[in-house]
Amino acid sequence: MADELNKAREALKATRKELLGRANVVAAGVGYKITKGAKTPTLSVVCSVANKVKVADLSPKDRVPDTMDGIPTDVIQTGRFRIFIARTDRARPAPGGISIGHRDITAGTLGYLVKKNGVIHILSNNHVLANSNDASVGDAILQPGPHDGGKYPDDHIANLADYVPISYGDSPSGCSLANSVADALNGIAGMMGSDARLQAISTQAADNLVDAAIARPLNDADVSDEILEIGTISGTASGELDLSVKKSGRTTAFTTGVIEQVDVTVDVQYGAGRTARFSDQLIAGPMSQGGDSGSAVLDDNNRLVGLLFAGSDQSTIINRIENVFSALGVSL
Repeated sequence: MADELNKAREALKATRKELLGRANVVAAGVGYKITKGAKTPTLSVVCSVANKVKVADLSPKDRVPDTMDGIPTDVIQTGRFRIFIARTDRARPAPGGISIGHRDITAGTLGYLVKKNGVIHILSNNHVLANSNDASVGDAILQPGPHDGGKYPDDHIANLADYVPISYGDSPSGCSLANSVADALNGIAGMMGSDARLQAISTQAADNLVDAAIARPLNDADVSDEILEIGTISGTASGELDLSVKKSGRTTAFTTGVIEQVDVTVDVQYGAGRTARFSDQLIAGPMSQGGDSGSAVLDDNNRLVGLLFAGSDQSTIINRIENVFSALGVSL
């Protein structure tokens, strides 16, 4: 066995630079060959690849040969390797699944990157980025969130760009009135020669559909289009009964679940005696805790299904991504 191991090590030493020069190969080492999912007693030069592809789809120079210096080879898919970061740490670029928050809250989760009018924005909840309606467009967003040590201006990563106001209890949303007043005042300002304009915030009906907001990064290079332990999003999908889902969040990290209910109407407590009613929600099992708010929820094919915003010890409540995108006017 010692002789075989030494031969394999020598073969690796002589060929590792060549192997790592091939497209898709991210590591090379010595290990036991895996055949049909089972470990064999055969020592081999193991090539880790970002993605396993058909040999026919690779150029000859990028194919891993069956043997290297007489030692068998093996190819396994591991994905690309990266350093692990604590989800409550400061990270640049900041991926989805880590701590973020308005400068006046505790902390929530950075969900994912979306585009509005072709410009990159961070997607999370209203109560994470807009302080449950109490923020103003332009307010500082910190990564990590204040509870996790984020401080202004050192950890200032973005500015609040837009949010969908949450309607509490029986109070009307005031959408039409607010827009009419804004239009009237802007008209008067225009006649007086003023360039100042009031900005209308995205609105929703008294029965809420989403708890959502977006923030514009100060620098696009400070954010990443990957989600910790998940990778990149491949598209969107509609949440249906029995759909397997997953999320990556600040508090409980990577968790999985199943959509157990659809078309849900639910009353959610926001503290200080405030309750908001949400309709057309999805409910999954216990896959989240406080601080996971804002997490992107995906299916097994990495398609975006929803935005996590609330829950209990037994359940997780998710906004449909169709409603989030529509309310904020954003896309992937």
